[in-house]
Amino acid sequence: MAAYWIAHVTVLDPVKYKDYTDIAPVAFKKYGAVFLARGGESRTLEGETFQRHVVIEFKDMDTALDCYNSPEYQSAKLKRDGHCVAQIAIVEGL
Repeated sequence: MAAYWIAHVTVLDPVKYKDYTDIAPVAFKKYGAVFLARGGESRTLEGETFQRHVVIEFKDMDTALDCYNSPEYQSAKLKRDGHCVAQIAIVEGL
C-alpha cells in the first residue's frame, strides 16, 4: 500500500536551505519517491501557516521510513536544520 510523506516547511534562510535541496534528491531517487506536490500555490484554512507544502509518494510505509532514516537523507537534513521550520508526517494511503 502506498505511503505519503507530507511536509510543511517555512524557509528561514534560502541560501542555506539550498544546501539541503541540492543533495536531498539523492535519497528521494534512491527510494523511488514521486513528488505529487512541491511548493505550489496553497491556502491554509486551519492551523499553522507554512510557506511550502510537499507531498511525496512512496511504494509503502517501510520505503518512506527507510528514505527518511537513510544516511543520504539524514545528511541532507543536517543541511536544513536551523534554516527552516518543518513538520513532516508519513501516512499510509487507502
